[in-house]
Amino acid sequence: MKKFLSYFLIFSVYLGFSQTEIDSTLTLSEYIGYVKKFHPIVKQAQLKTTEGEIKLMKARGAFDPKIEVDYDKKKFKNTNYFDKLNTTFKIPTWYGLEFKGNYEKNSGAFLNPEFTVPDEGLYSAGVSASLARGLLTNERMATLKKAKIYRSQARADQQILVNEILYKAILTYFDWLKEYQKRNTYRNFLKNASDRFSNVKRSFEEGDKPAVDTLEASINLKNRILDLEKAKLKYVKSKLKLANYLWLEDNLPLELEEQIIPDTNTLASIDNTLDTSTLNNNQAIVNNHAKIRSLEYKKENLIIDKRLRLNNLLPKVDVEYNFLTSKFGDLSNLDTDNYKAGLNVSIPLFLRKERSDLKLARLKLQDIDFVISSNKANLSNKIDAVQNEISSYLEQNRILNDLVDDYQVLVKAEEKMFLLGEGSLFRINYREVKLIETQLKAIDNFNKYFGAKASLYQLINNQLVN
Repeated sequence: MKKFLSYFLIFSVYLGFSQTEIDSTLTLSEYIGYVKKFHPIVKQAQLKTTEGEIKLMKARGAFDPKIEVDYDKKKFKNTNYFDKLNTTFKIPTWYGLEFKGNYEKNSGAFLNPEFTVPDEGLYSAGVSASLARGLLTNERMATLKKAKIYRSQARADQQILVNEILYKAILTYFDWLKEYQKRNTYRNFLKNASDRFSNVKRSFEEGDKPAVDTLEASINLKNRILDLEKAKLKYVKSKLKLANYLWLEDNLPLELEEQIIPDTNTLASIDNTLDTSTLNNNQAIVNNHAKIRSLEYKKENLIIDKRLRLNNLLPKVDVEYNFLTSKFGDLSNLDTDNYKAGLNVSIPLFLRKERSDLKLARLKLQDIDFVISSNKANLSNKIDAVQNEISSYLEQNRILNDLVDDYQVLVKAEEKMFLLGEGSLFRINYREVKLIETQLKAIDNFNKYFGAKASLYQLINNQLVN
């Protein structure tokens, strides 16, 4: 039912129902839900995990069985020079082994003697192996291992991208709320200035106040009108910026109607919405942070590269052995008297390329260790800084609220004195300007507090759970 109401709200806004027909408040929780579900970049980030799956499937393809057919024939002036057929079925395996089955049938007047086989052809079954380089690790094995790690890294990178969008979207909501509150503040004080101008004008007409008071009240009213217009412009801009994060299905952008407003009770619900009420273990947040995990996955790939480079220092020793038979399907014909074997050994004399590759791989590992340590320290310090900011902004909010109350008392006192003929309109306006400045400071400070909560949300929400 709740889900239905949320959809009804967003489509009603899109279709333009009036404020009396629907709830006109867009809460932070509803807003985050729409961003998570419909924002195109959030959907785009999900492609990273799909890309990881595709790369893994591609790497596994290196171990797919293969069938090879090689047919070559030459005929000239009614002479069959040669007719050669060679078919092979190969099965690559993990540790540098490759099983192979082969059928060979050759004939011709000018056939190379080494290709001579029985009339019914020659079957062979055997295995080839790398005994040194390529036995414990090779390019195919390394590629598959790295593809599996990349799949996990892609999930971490996806979470980073999604949370970055959510973080910016939440800050935009808080900015919208800030400009809405500032607009309302100027609107309220415009009403005060308008009422004060009407009262002063009436007093002047009755002979109780001098003409200069009406002029000063008029100037103050015009300033309030100007301030409100500026605040309206900023509010409209913030609302349009917010709309950039609101989409419907089929990538249809959403335009907010005039009656849609932010939730002014966000302060009471922010901890439940963002789940930022408590932090149990800062170090666990750092260790499980998606950025750290992504870097650690990158380090695992570099370790695989280093092992491969280390393996390349070994000599290349490839052996092959095949049993030969002219009869297919009769395993009794496979014996050690009929075989084909081979040995290939090679090694560079100085290994300069291989040693250089290994040194570069080790340097990259040292570099990633520095990056991981630096990022862990930065994240830990950021968590402490955000927690301190939240505590400080709460204390600043308490002080600013007290100041607002005090200035309100002063303004009312000045107004009473003015009515009794002891004060002046200038002093009222001066006190009111200070009250407005303090209220705006309080709104800005609450915005900073919300921003710190958003930063904390980003840190917590970036934890990668296995």
